[in-house]
Amino acid sequence: MKEKILKLLEETESKKLKINELNELLEITSSDDLKEFMKTINFLVDEAIIIESKNHEYSLVKYTNYVVGHLDLKEKGFGFVMPLDRQGDDIFVSRDLINGAMNLDKVLVYVSRNRRGTRPEGEIRRVIERKYTHIIGTLQYRDGMGYLISDDKTIKQNIIIRKENYNGAKKFDKVRAKIINYAFKGKTECSVSEVIGNINSKGVDIISKILKHNIDPIFSDEVIKAASIFNEVKEEDYTGRKDLREQMIITIDGDDSKDFDDAVIVKKLDNGNYHLGVSIADVSHYVTKGSILDNEAYKRGTSVYLPGMVVPMLPENLSNNICSLKPGVDRLTISCDMEINKSGKIVKYEIYPSVIKSYKRMTYSKINKIFEGDIDLNNEYIDLIEMFYDMRNLAKILKKKRDSYGSINFETDEAYIILDDNGKSEDIIIRDRGVSENIIEEFMLKANQVVAEHVYWMNLPFIYRVHDKPTEEKLHRLLKMSNALGFKVKGKTEISNFELQKLLTNVKDTPAEKGINLLMLRSMQKAIYSEHNLGHYGLAFKYYTHFTSPIRRYPDLIVHRLLREYLFTSSQSTEVIDYYLEHMKEIAENASITERKAVMLEREVVDMKKAEYISKFINKVFDGIISSVTGFGLYVTLPNTVEGLVHISELRDDYYIYDENLMILIGERKHRIFRIGDHVKVKVMKVHISDGDIDFKIM
Repeated sequence: MKEKILKLLEETESKKLKINELNELLEITSSDDLKEFMKTINFLVDEAIIIESKNHEYSLVKYTNYVVGHLDLKEKGFGFVMPLDRQGDDIFVSRDLINGAMNLDKVLVYVSRNRRGTRPEGEIRRVIERKYTHIIGTLQYRDGMGYLISDDKTIKQNIIIRKENYNGAKKFDKVRAKIINYAFKGKTECSVSEVIGNINSKGVDIISKILKHNIDPIFSDEVIKAASIFNEVKEEDYTGRKDLREQMIITIDGDDSKDFDDAVIVKKLDNGNYHLGVSIADVSHYVTKGSILDNEAYKRGTSVYLPGMVVPMLPENLSNNICSLKPGVDRLTISCDMEINKSGKIVKYEIYPSVIKSYKRMTYSKINKIFEGDIDLNNEYIDLIEMFYDMRNLAKILKKKRDSYGSINFETDEAYIILDDNGKSEDIIIRDRGVSENIIEEFMLKANQVVAEHVYWMNLPFIYRVHDKPTEEKLHRLLKMSNALGFKVKGKTEISNFELQKLLTNVKDTPAEKGINLLMLRSMQKAIYSEHNLGHYGLAFKYYTHFTSPIRRYPDLIVHRLLREYLFTSSQSTEVIDYYLEHMKEIAENASITERKAVMLEREVVDMKKAEYISKFINKVFDGIISSVTGFGLYVTLPNTVEGLVHISELRDDYYIYDENLMILIGERKHRIFRIGDHVKVKVMKVHISDGDIDFKIM
C-alpha cells in the first residue's frame, strides 16, 4: 500500500492529490482496505514522507517547501537542519523558531529561502523523532522543586524534577535523568534514572561525559558471557591457515597499550627488495555476522580512548585476551604479505588467513631508544636489531613514495594528560613522535591501501575510508592567509596536494608553522566511511580502507569479514553479496556517526581535563601562539596544547576590526594586528572546567 501511494504521488502531473483522489486511483472498496489505506496515510504523514496541505492535498515532501533533517543545535540557541537526503544546503533556524526541538532531533522544517542572502532559512514545525531520551546534569533544589543543570549547553529550557522522582539523588549529585515530558508548561520534566555520583567524586566528570553521548561504559552480562566462551585457540581453528608461528613477527605499540591487533615482520631479500608482512588479529573469527557480539560492536562502532580509561568496542576477554596478539601464544590473524622494491612499488602481494605466535612485544619508546644508541636495549634485543634498521629503511622508502603522490603530512602536537590518584589533571605533556611511530604508520597505510585496491578490482560491495577535497571557499581562505604571511601558494580555483605539501614544508620551523598547520587541518573535510570508492584526498590514495584495527574499529571488522567471504572461501556467495549491496551504505553511515560521536567525546573530555589543569594557574602568565582569529576574539594555544579565548572585549587598547578574508584583527587607531601564528603573552583569567572553556587576556 505504501509503495502504491508514493508511486501515485510521484507520477501524477500536479504532484499532489486529495484523499478521495488517492482512494479512487487505488480502487479501494472494502472496509479492510480502507482501514489499511488510512493507517498508511497517517504513517506517511507522521514520518513526514508526505505532507498534507491546508487544502488537504497530499504531496511528497521533496515537492514542498518542507525538508526533513537532523538539527545541529548550537549553544547560543540557533541551529542548522542538515537534510536527511544530503541534498542542498543546511537550513538556518533562529533561536525563536526552534520550537522545543533538541540537538540531533529528526525534525520537519518549513523553508523560506534567501531571506538572508543565499542561505536557506526556516522554522521547525514538528519533531519527528527525538534523539535523546535522557539528560546528564547536576541536581539542584529551588523552591521545593528539583532542577537539573544540564551538561549539554544546547538545552536552554528549564529542566524540572519532582521530589518523588529524585530516586535517591541528592543536591550536587551528577545524574542521568529520563525525559518524561518534553514540554511540561514550557519546561522539560525528568525523572532520575541513575545517580552517577557527587560532582567532586573521582571519575564522575568523565563518566558524565560518556553517558551524555549515549555511550555505555559497561557491557551487559549477556555480552560479557558471549565473549567469555573464547579462551584459547582450538585445534580446528588452524584449518586453512598458513602457519607463521616460526617467523620473528613482533608487535610495536605504546607503553600502556593492552590490545595488540597488528604485528609486523620485515626482511631484506636477496634481490634487494623488502618483504613486509602485516598480520592483523582475526576478530571476525570470533565476532560473526548477526551475533550478540556483532550487534554490540556495530552499536558502539569504535573504542573510545580517554584520559585514564578506555571504553572498548569489544569486551575485555576479546580485546585484551584471545584477539590480542600477545607474545608467545598462538593467535589467529589475517596477513598481508608484500614485496616492495627500492622505489616503494609493490612487486607482488598475498592476502591470506594465518596463525602467528608473536616473537616479542616491543614498544615505541624502546625502539626509539635503540635508534638513539641505547647500549643496554641494543644488547637485550640483539637478534632483532637488523630487522629494526630494515624497518626504518623501508618506512623511509614508503614515505618518499607517498610524498611523490602528494600525500599531506600534518605536524600537530598530541597531548597526554596525567591524572593523579583522585582522577584530577596533574600534568600535560606532549607525546613524542619518534621513528618507530612513523614506521608502523607507513606499514599500516600500505596494508590498508593494498587491501582496498585488491577488493576494488573485484567489483564487489566493500567499505572504504574516503576523504573529499577541501571546499573552494576554505582553500581560498587558506591561500589568502598564507600569502598574507609571506608564503605563496600556486593556484586560484584549485590547489593541488603538492602545493599544500610544499606549503607545510616551507612553514616548518617558522613562527607561522603551528598556525598554518591548524588552518590547513581545519580547511580539510572530515574523512568518512563509504560504500563508494571516492579516494583519499589527504593521503593522495586512489584506494583506501581500514583493515588494521578490527579490535577497536567496526569497519575493519567488516573488511575482515568480507575478505573471508571473497578470498578465503571456495565460492563467493550470491546471498552474501546481495546482503552487503543492500546494507553497506547503512553500515558505512553508522560507522561514520559512531566515529564522530567518539571524537566529540574524546575532545570534550580532553578539553575538560586541560581546563581542570590550567585552573590551578589563575592570574599566571604564559607564552602562547594565536591559533585562530574570529570576529569575537582570538584563540591562543600554549606550548602544552591548552587553548583559550581572548574575547575581543578584553582587547582594550584599541577598537579592533575583523578582516574575514585574511582572518586578522586590526586596531583602528594604532593599527596593531593579531594574526594566526603570532606569539603572545596571556594571563589566565577564568576557567569553566565542565565546559572546557578557558578565558585568557593579552598582556
